Amino acid sequence: MARSQETLKKKDVKNKKDKKRKEKEQKKIGRRENDKKSSFEDMIAYVDEFGGISSTPPDPDKKKNVILSETIEISTPKQDSTLNADPVRKGIVTFFNDSKGYGFIKDSESQESIFVHVNNLLEEIKEGNVVNYEVERGPKGYTATQVKVCR
Repeated sequence: MARSQETLKKKDVKNKKDKKRKEKEQKKIGRRENDKKSSFEDMIAYVDEFGGISSTPPDPDKKKNVILSETIEISTPKQDSTLNADPVRKGIVTFFNDSKGYGFIKDSESQESIFVHVNNLLEEIKEGNVVNYEVERGPKGYTATQVKVCR
């Protein structure tokens, strides 16, 4: 008598695949049934006056804030007036790399770090120097120009 070509391992694998296929089918049928039961009204959520999410619509009688269109301002933000107030600023050189030709100056008033390039120097500077400079808006932020050492 010939032996069966299907081994125990093959039977196990086949049974597992069948089981997974049946589970997948059951899930698919369950999703279809749930889709029929749920409606658009069940999916709607409302936000109350405190920012919480609820399933009931807000009561229009409780609405107390009225926004007038005349009070809404649409404009660009105002520029930082601290950098434009005095054209000549004072600061300390916190970093300067002679070989690369750039560094940073820490502003004495606003404590901002402002970029400086060797092309914008009137005198040679080094770290720790107190300098006078003017500020211009560069492509990546503020840049120090007309930089010279204070004496």
